[in-house]
Amino acid sequence: MTASQKKFTQGLRTFASDIAQGFFEITHNGFALVGLAVIFVVITLTARPELRQVGEFELFSWLQTRQVALTGWVSGTDAIDRATASNPQDLPKQQAAVAYWLSKKYRVAPEPLSALVAEAYEIGIHTKLDPTLILAVMAVESGFNPFAQSPVGAQGLMQVMTQVHSDKYESFGGKLAAFDPLTNLRVGVKVLQECIARAGSVEGGLRFYVGAANVEDDGGYANKVLAEHARLQLVANGRTVPLVVTQNVGSPAPAKSDQVPEKVAVVFQS
Repeated sequence: MTASQKKFTQGLRTFASDIAQGFFEITHNGFALVGLAVIFVVITLTARPELRQVGEFELFSWLQTRQVALTGWVSGTDAIDRATASNPQDLPKQQAAVAYWLSKKYRVAPEPLSALVAEAYEIGIHTKLDPTLILAVMAVESGFNPFAQSPVGAQGLMQVMTQVHSDKYESFGGKLAAFDPLTNLRVGVKVLQECIARAGSVEGGLRFYVGAANVEDDGGYANKVLAEHARLQLVANGRTVPLVVTQNVGSPAPAKSDQVPEKVAVVFQS
């Protein structure tokens, strides 16, 4: 090999060595910068938990959006969050007994009934209404069908006249919330509470609730509710109450006469 060839070869080696050394330094410095950035982010998120929560939310939203884009399906956990249901075994003994009894009588799954029973007991504390009375009204009005509608426009579990009491649904997002079981329950209880306060008694309040305050005959409505109320009280107290399975389960509540709802509108329209 001539001297010029040796010099050329050595030059190539030196050039390659310089490139390799430079690449190593750049990569090393790059990893160092990444490491410092990670450490900085960890320290920041530890010191500012609200930033961590925002980051987690944004990341979850991004992953969920990616999942919908890739699969066309929304995460199943959303369905669980939306479901109005709970495990009856998680309820206190008294509430569980009521939920199972109503489930058998009205042929409704115990899980959604458990959620309604728990809500009725919770609302009963705040409104000072007996939760079994609330559940009795629900039973007579709709048979626990959250989508029930009477010919005159009473809707949902508590058969609230949605058009008349639309203002009560505003804080829940509007009138379509009438078909959300828990929302309908809360609005219905508020209407029932107003009726009882106006009448001065539970029986009179039930007559107001059904729109029969100014007529002689309420079609036996108040007696039906009070009878179911009495049965539920016995069940809640651990007594064995025979089941008389309700017919036409899942059908809309018994129709109120055309004149009755008009009276409700006059009495309670704001």
